[in-house]
Formats: sequence, C-alpha cells, structure tokens
Amino acid sequence: MKVAVFGLGYVGTVTAAGLASCGHEVVGVDVDRDKVTALTEGRSPVVEPGIEQLIADGLAAGRLWATTSAAAALHQADVSLICVGTPSGAHGQTELAHLDRVLADIRAVMWTVSPPRAGHHSVVIRSTVPPGTGSERVAPVFAAEISGWSVGTAMVPEFLREGCAVNDFFEPPYVVVGTDSARTRGQLDELFAFAVENPVTDIHHVSVPTAEALKYACNAFHATKVSFANELARVFRGYGVDSREVMEVFVHDTKLNIAPTYLRPGFAYGGSCLPKDLRSLQHLARTSGVDAPLLAGTALTNDLVIRDVVERVIDTGARSVALLGLSFKPDTDDLRESPYVEVAERLIGKGFEVRIWDPIINPDRLVGANLLHVQQRLPHLSRILAATPEEALGCSEVALVSSTDPVAVSALLAGAPPYVIDLVGRLGRDVERLAGYAGVGW
Repeated sequence: MKVAVFGLGYVGTVTAAGLASCGHEVVGVDVDRDKVTALTEGRSPVVEPGIEQLIADGLAAGRLWATTSAAAALHQADVSLICVGTPSGAHGQTELAHLDRVLADIRAVMWTVSPPRAGHHSVVIRSTVPPGTGSERVAPVFAAEISGWSVGTAMVPEFLREGCAVNDFFEPPYVVVGTDSARTRGQLDELFAFAVENPVTDIHHVSVPTAEALKYACNAFHATKVSFANELARVFRGYGVDSREVMEVFVHDTKLNIAPTYLRPGFAYGGSCLPKDLRSLQHLARTSGVDAPLLAGTALTNDLVIRDVVERVIDTGARSVALLGLSFKPDTDDLRESPYVEVAERLIGKGFEVRIWDPIINPDRLVGANLLHVQQRLPHLSRILAATPEEALGCSEVALVSSTDPVAVSALLAGAPPYVIDLVGRLGRDVERLAGYAGVGW
C-alpha cells in the first residue's frame, strides 16, 4: 500500500518507519520543515532507540520519504494515518485543532490529486481523541462524495511507550480497529498483518467509540497502578514494610490481581472482605498521618454506583421495585455488606414497595454475622422475600437484576416490567432487547 502518515512526532515517526520496514510505501507529512528534513536525511525527528536504523533501511529501500506537501503524500495513497498531537487545554479538554486542520487539508487535496488505484482510501485516526470524535468531526468531513474517491474512516489507537516504541510497534498487546466501513476494515487488516502474525497479538474489530475510549481506559489504568503502588508504599512505610517486596509477590497473582478478574463494568463491590479491608487500610493510613486519596476515592466511587441506581429508580416515577438477586455475588448466601442489601434499604427508606427474590437466600437458614447483618439492615426480609422471580416481578414497575439464574432470565422474558436495569451485564441479548432495558453503566 501507499500510506501517508500525518505528524512526525513519536507516534508518527515510529509508525512511518515501521510500516516502511514491512514493505509499504510510506510518506511522512509534517508542517515542521526541520522534521521533514531530518527524516529525509536519515535522522530521526525524535529520540527513540532503534528508530534511526529503521529510517535508514526505509530510505535505502526507497519506501520511506517525507514532505510538507499533503498533495504529494496523498497522490494515489491508499491510507492516511493521522498521528498529530492532541494536547490538553486549559481546563483539561482535548484540543483537536491540529486534527481538524489535517482533516480539512486531506479533504481539499482529494479534489486535486489522483485517487488510489484500488479506488478506496481510508482516513485513520491514530492520535488519542475523545469518544465521539470520529462520528462528530472525522466522518462528516468526508460524507459528501468526492469524484473518484471512495472514503472510509476509522480509529486505530496506538500503544507505543516512549523508550521502547519500536518494539511495541512490532509486538503490540493487540491491534484495535474501529470502523463502520468493510473496505477500510480490510485495508487495515492488511496494513497491520505483520503484528497479528505474532502469536500473542490479536486484532479486535470494534465500534469507533470503543476504539476511541480504549486508549483513555488503558492510560487511566496505568496511571492508577502507579498511584496505587506509591500510595500503598506511603502507608506501609510507617509499619516497617518494604512495599517493593509486597508488590513483587502481588504481581505474581495472575488469577485475581493482574488478570481480567474484577475488570468488568457492573455494580458496586461488597462482601465480607473488600469493604472491611479497605477501611482497615485507610485507618492504618490515618494512624500514620498519611493521606491516601486513591483508597478514599475507591470507597467514594463505590457509593456513587449505588447512589446512581437509586436515583435512576426515583427518576422513573415508579413506586414498586423488584430486586432479583440479593447476596453480594452469585452462588453464595453471604449478605454481609452486599450492595444489593444497601439498595433495598435505601429504596425502602424512600417509601418504595420492594420485593426481593434470590435463588439461594432463605431467611430461616441465615446464621451468625450473616443473620446479624440482615437483622440490622433488612429486619423485614422475610416479609418482602418472594418465592419466585415471577412473584417478585408481580406488579413491579422496575426490575433491578443482579441474578443471572436462568429462572430469573426466563421470568423477565415472560413478563418484564416497564423498566429493567441490568446490574451485571450478563443477562443475554434477549433481555437487552426488551423495550425498557438499560445497563447500569452502558
């Protein structure tokens, strides 16, 4: 393919040199003449291990060059990769002026140069942009037909770390392609075929907003991990603990700690361990005179999830609620600090009629701390507990569903109330197609 790479910063330079090494004809485009001159002379516009050799190889093979002219780059080009900066504004917003300028330039140049031989051109955003950018700012630019050009748009986020970007380019954790165009999807599968030849790299075809959001999710998690480790270090230091040793063992747990476990949108956490131990850790911090805002924020965020669901129920204008599932997680009767008990308590306190069904909970079999917790929070559980999900749904106007038990799903499909709020995200497509369905976070 012929590929035009707009923006010769870290992402653009590595992307251009990397694709040239894979056999594509690549033209780097930048308004900064110094960057263009540097690349043309075999020097990298950025400092990055291994990049100058890639550039030298691309130049020697005649597959890599640079220009300040968008027209020269776009002549018969198959793909435009936009790698321009999207810095933060004064209030934290993403500034998209560079992106808008490049899009306008590409659109204008298409009227003056020959289209690709294959007839289709893909405009691909590689820069980090907020969800909605593709539909609101990119696709509209190319909505009107341009004679001789078929144009598709896409988002393909990059996952390049400065200092090891060359290695990351050839061995990314995955390749993510967000597009609504089948022809563009095919071009990008071909363009990044070198990466998916690696047995540990998968290609994920997703919606454009998902591709846009993913980079933010990744970077926020990386930042959170750094702050988490440092916050624990501040807390543990006062107790003579070497946090390096703690985290060295911590990361070896790939079942729970460094794993997909718990990284699924859904409802609040609860149970006998997480809330208690988080409070204890916060107490240790206070005792040592250490601020632990990340730990405090974790508890606050959890409460906001519960508060949001209660507010959404209030906003429906309904007065009767069915709660399908009560224990803090499936396949257990543990009600200690269950967020669903908290929801039921808050709704009852606001005057709602609440009926509860759980596939396991039997008030007559609750003992110990479990019984004590229910007696304190829901002393009238026996009165509001239904024998079947159908009984709980009865005349209810809202269903809050945390149970994925087949009988609960069947009951919903047979007679769902006007509003169904899915608290787990695993009820199945049939439930999600119900007229009143809404997810707790989707």
